[in-house]
Amino acid sequence: MIKFKYFCLVLALNTLWVDAQYKSEVWSPDNGDGTYMNPVLYADYSDPDVCAVGEDYYLSASSFNCVPGLPILHSRDLVNWEIVGHALQELDPKEVFDRPQHGKGVWAPSIRYHNDSLYIYWGNPDQGIFMVKRPTPNPSHEGRGEWSEPICVIAGKGMIDPCPLWDEDGHCYLVNAWANSRAGFNSVLSVRELSADGTRVIGRPRIVFDGGQENHTTEGPKFYKRDGYYWIMCPAGGVAMGWQLAMRSKSPYGPYEWKRVMWQGKTDVNGPHQGAWVHTAFGEDWFLHFNDKGAYGRVVYLQPVDWSSGWPMMGNNGEPYTKYRKPLTHSPSPITNPQESDEFNNGLLGLQWQWHANYHQFYGQPTADGTYRLYTMDLLTEYKSLWDVPNLLLQKPTAPCFTVTTKVRFAAKEDGQYGGLVMMGRDYSALVICRDGDAFQLRRHTCMSADEGQSEEQQTIITSQPTDRDTIPYSPAIYLDLYLRLSVRDGIANFSYSSDNKHFKAAGEPFKMREGKWIGAKFGFVAECIDCKASRGWLDIDWVRITK
Repeated sequence: MIKFKYFCLVLALNTLWVDAQYKSEVWSPDNGDGTYMNPVLYADYSDPDVCAVGEDYYLSASSFNCVPGLPILHSRDLVNWEIVGHALQELDPKEVFDRPQHGKGVWAPSIRYHNDSLYIYWGNPDQGIFMVKRPTPNPSHEGRGEWSEPICVIAGKGMIDPCPLWDEDGHCYLVNAWANSRAGFNSVLSVRELSADGTRVIGRPRIVFDGGQENHTTEGPKFYKRDGYYWIMCPAGGVAMGWQLAMRSKSPYGPYEWKRVMWQGKTDVNGPHQGAWVHTAFGEDWFLHFNDKGAYGRVVYLQPVDWSSGWPMMGNNGEPYTKYRKPLTHSPSPITNPQESDEFNNGLLGLQWQWHANYHQFYGQPTADGTYRLYTMDLLTEYKSLWDVPNLLLQKPTAPCFTVTTKVRFAAKEDGQYGGLVMMGRDYSALVICRDGDAFQLRRHTCMSADEGQSEEQQTIITSQPTDRDTIPYSPAIYLDLYLRLSVRDGIANFSYSSDNKHFKAAGEPFKMREGKWIGAKFGFVAECIDCKASRGWLDIDWVRITK
């Protein structure tokens, strides 16, 4: 009966969640010869956690203020991954997260399989620790599936990075770290008991580890049980230059002895830490961790784990591999990568897209014509930059070098309405089409230190006549059809444009990408208008294609 339930769960997850498999032109870690190269995800899936359900693996990661939140990725071999859904469709409270809240929201989740259900716990440093779960999936939303409404397990500020452990005797424990910015202290880990169903606290917290100066910035703990020991695996030393710790005790409340099990060493993989230990159905042990890549965010590496010493030594005796053999599987997995390009032909927004705040239907909708329509948003006259704008439709870069080409039609009903392609971060730059009288200007909008309140600067590239004109007298609009391009090479972005998708002309100076608040830079689309009084204009995105 248990095997039958497991079979049904795996079949449902794979059948209902997975879109058509996507093969990237710009980054695929599977070498096709039984080996892989790191990172297995060259994208900002920061603070990743993974759980095994038989021979299937599910990954979630921090999403902060981006919506939908809590991305869910699936793999059959820990190397080939695809996005299969999100566990959060909206952030609460709405009156807060309807506007961008950079760096707030969903921090460092843990994902676990327990009692035929998937559970995800995460910390919101301003509100508390939350949990969602889903039982064996039922058909809904063309394969996205339904997660429960979030449950507040512990209310309060400062608690981050929670992870549950269901013990063999039915008890449930939770470990968490602390954010100094809210709690006034950090580098310590606390454990408390939860109810057996994991929904509420029944015990008081106890500090089980203090990293002190030797292991400062101890955070991101993951809780496990192995061979009679309680194990906490966690990073220390900070995002950019830290290391990975493992600690063990015969009691969930400690005391814990500890050991460093991964560090940079002689490699160029800075700060290899924070992630997930996975014990596979084939008896192997692996660890997925992040590595900070600056403007690209925190990308995901895969390392073998060796327990022969009694401790989980990761990589090559503690130093990360950049190339290694793939994990064992019953049969080779097809080469599959997280989705990037989007033709917008199926009436759904691709799972790679996120908004910078809670979605509203007047931001944009798919059309029956196989496009995605992004409406202009009216901005206040005191507008300074896109940093405070919620209707940005963005996705993560998935390789160090790539080219984004998109076919768009921009329709404007009033001067000042504009839309186009943006590379967003603390610094950002966009190539936009803006109405100016009965013509259009192609402009670059750039802002340095947007997060510090600096104002946007604008540069006119060309002035073009509209492609077409709406003759409806009571609501006239003019249109311009154009191809926009964004080429990225090792953190430098160049914009260009074309009328025929063959001959592209440069549009302004190169732009150096910069990360956002706790996230990497993201690219995508913008449609705005400053202090407009007329009906909204719109950007119809026919397709967007990611190539070399």
